[in-house]
Amino acid sequence: MQSPRVAFLFLLYLITLFRNSVLAESKHGENHAATFKEGCCMELLQRKEWRILSDGEKIAYTNAIKCLMSLPAQNPAFSEAKTRFDEFQALHVHLADNIHRVGQFLPWHRQFLLSYERALRNECEYQGATPYWDWSLDSRNISASPIWDPVTGFGGNGVPGTYTVPKNVNYTENLIFPEAFVGCVMDGPFANYTVRLGPGFLQTNHCLTRGIDQSYSVHITYEAVARTLHLPTFEQFRLELEGGAAAHKMHDGGHYMVGGEMSNFYSSPADPLFFVHHATLDRIWWNWQQMVPSRLTEVSGYSTYEPPFSNITLDFELRLGSVGLSVPIRKVMDIHKAPNCYTYV
Repeated sequence: MQSPRVAFLFLLYLITLFRNSVLAESKHGENHAATFKEGCCMELLQRKEWRILSDGEKIAYTNAIKCLMSLPAQNPAFSEAKTRFDEFQALHVHLADNIHRVGQFLPWHRQFLLSYERALRNECEYQGATPYWDWSLDSRNISASPIWDPVTGFGGNGVPGTYTVPKNVNYTENLIFPEAFVGCVMDGPFANYTVRLGPGFLQTNHCLTRGIDQSYSVHITYEAVARTLHLPTFEQFRLELEGGAAAHKMHDGGHYMVGGEMSNFYSSPADPLFFVHHATLDRIWWNWQQMVPSRLTEVSGYSTYEPPFSNITLDFELRLGSVGLSVPIRKVMDIHKAPNCYTYV
């Protein structure tokens, strides 16, 4: 039986979702078109939860990803990255130590996700927005989620015996947990894709791997989300959402429950589920921001994980390399303003 505090936090979470849904509808109207004053968005792309999409919309999204997987890389951080999709993973591998466990974790991933969405739309003629995966809906039985559907989803779990993590590798340095790599994904739209980077810093050709682990679902429940939304400062919020090696939280839970490449600190964007997972984290941050207007300018935290330390500010630059625009944090704080122009429904 839930405690009164947990029930209150859950209610607060539901109220926040309802409020933001109403705000989105009031701004867009029936056809979701919005007109704002000069200098702001004329329309907001609607990022929807995965299971709300029609089958056609789901397939259009995964087809766009396959398109990105077929385009040549432009100027990747590592020459082993051959496709445009690889290029996003390569940047994450290159910058991982500078974008996790730091104050810019949420802003950087917001811009990274926006750059990925733009690549799908501008380079692969995708008409929609990046969907998000509300894994709290699946937390009681991760394996039963529609996200794994082989036709209208991302394919299923890794098949045991189809992949072995390279031997004679420093697993600690590469943050590789061999038990998370159950096997290759053998069905779905990405079954035949060759991953060229990872696990970790390794540069090896291999299949897309997964290893679903229900034990991490404790970090992605309604209660966990509500508890995080209830925190009053950005510093408390970001630490509770991201977690870390000493204490797993929502960010970690979403990665480790999928397993395989998604479980790796560096090479996780090899799995397209990375982006729908991070869209959910971005949505939770947006919901938190909407509760108090001043949160649209609230950031904190060190810019590096190790000394020398300095605090981030709104002028801190988010580096996106060859995959997107490098912008100051202030540019990504309000997703309803240009150049972002999207919302969550």
